[in-house]
Amino acid sequence: MSEKNCAGIANANVLEYLQSRRSLSVKYMNDVAPSRDEIDTILKTAARVPDHGKLMPWYFVVFDGDKRREVGSILREAYKTEDPDASPAKLDLEAERFLRAPLVIMVVSRMRKGKHALWEQFLSAGAVCQNMLLAANALGYAGNWLTEWYSYNDTFRSKLGLDGRDNIAGVMYIGKAAQQPEGRPRPEMDMITTYWDGVQPLRKGDDLYDKDKFDVPDARIFGLKGE
Repeated sequence: MSEKNCAGIANANVLEYLQSRRSLSVKYMNDVAPSRDEIDTILKTAARVPDHGKLMPWYFVVFDGDKRREVGSILREAYKTEDPDASPAKLDLEAERFLRAPLVIMVVSRMRKGKHALWEQFLSAGAVCQNMLLAANALGYAGNWLTEWYSYNDTFRSKLGLDGRDNIAGVMYIGKAAQQPEGRPRPEMDMITTYWDGVQPLRKGDDLYDKDKFDVPDARIFGLKGE
């Protein structure tokens, strides 16, 4: 069967779907996981993203079934480096992070050698995460895109097999929704949109969205230290 491709074809259903999608907290997911065929569909759809240079600058690590519990030993060891004084109860809690949803898929941004800007590779990995949420939703599952402390923990990364070219773009928690999510504030479009005329200043959203008590955070990108 030939691969189906389309561009520029109107689809009001897709537009309505995109404007109504919502992530769901892991605490509102039940234990119904996608089947292996559904997981394959989610992954294939996630990989269908813009990718300048056709580098595939990302890969997937799937945690399902008992493997979600087995990775807990790595999470436990890694958290000890975050908090050496953590209580046994706290270590137990951190070891169970991947048990909060019946399926966990890690999207890893892999810096590839090529002529195109590295920034574009990171953006492509972000597009993969979003496509994965949409694919899961389209199959009747809820999803939540998280990173959390372990994404930046050297012990967790090394024990899992990541190296200096790898960055965890997202840890996607997927399961059936036990309840529907509430709404959340959405962008004020007139605060972040400029119809350029060469005269008016760009509307960057700084007054509305910058958090006064914070500075611009570190990028925390691995593989670029000292550059």
